[in-house]
Amino acid sequence: MAALYCAENGLNMQMNSNRKALKTKFQNRTPLFAAWTSLGHPQVTEMLVRSGVDFLGIDIEHSTISQGQSQRIIAACHAGGVLCLPRVATHNQEAIKRLLDSGADGIIVPAVDNVDQVEKLIHWVKYPPLGKRGYGIARAQGYGHDFEEYTSMWNELSTLIIQIESITAVENIEALLQFEEVDGVMVGPYDISGSLGIPGQIDHAKVREASQQVVEACNKYGKACGTQDIDPTPESVQDAFVSGYTFVALASDVFILWKWGERMKKLISTCR
Repeated sequence: MAALYCAENGLNMQMNSNRKALKTKFQNRTPLFAAWTSLGHPQVTEMLVRSGVDFLGIDIEHSTISQGQSQRIIAACHAGGVLCLPRVATHNQEAIKRLLDSGADGIIVPAVDNVDQVEKLIHWVKYPPLGKRGYGIARAQGYGHDFEEYTSMWNELSTLIIQIESITAVENIEALLQFEEVDGVMVGPYDISGSLGIPGQIDHAKVREASQQVVEACNKYGKACGTQDIDPTPESVQDAFVSGYTFVALASDVFILWKWGERMKKLISTCR
């Protein structure tokens, strides 16, 4: 029994150590790498986290991944020693609460445009007195065994990443970054292009200028700044870091299968 307690206690301490390490790296703008999953089976996650990434994002926004599947993905991440930051589908207190109680180490939130939205997110993510997150007993709290340790350290160790996906958000970026609870941002060039009336033209000068404005603001305020590389190579990743980004999501399981499909289509056509 004593050995079991020590093992459980050691695991809890390791999780908090991992959360602190990731948050410190975000704060120090240390170069980081992320995996990205849009497929709900935890076996996919187990394969992704063996790559040596710093964290995994769950794309709930653009997938059919459910709450139950998210919990199993989070558990698979933790079993592999990797932290998990789900991206929620929308600004929804219930969805965020359930993901955090499932053990998520923080949250990524799409389409954050203004200060009011950031204040709501802080209320939903953080415990009192900093926020208004409700206290419960679930996987995150070790089903009660880790309640005091988890709740006392959550505000300090949890991560909040907001996504900048509109020209309105770009224009408000300095105000959004003034919140200490915001650890960083992810730039969404496709959505920015849509808000500029040039959907899909992510290499357009206006989109590049808007993205660079966010990168520079993050540097000014000491915040992490991330992007996603659809088809990463050493050169493209290095270019992202040189451009001022501090973390890169390395494709995703869907992108990997998409690129495989393109190659196999050419192979089949050639070999027929």
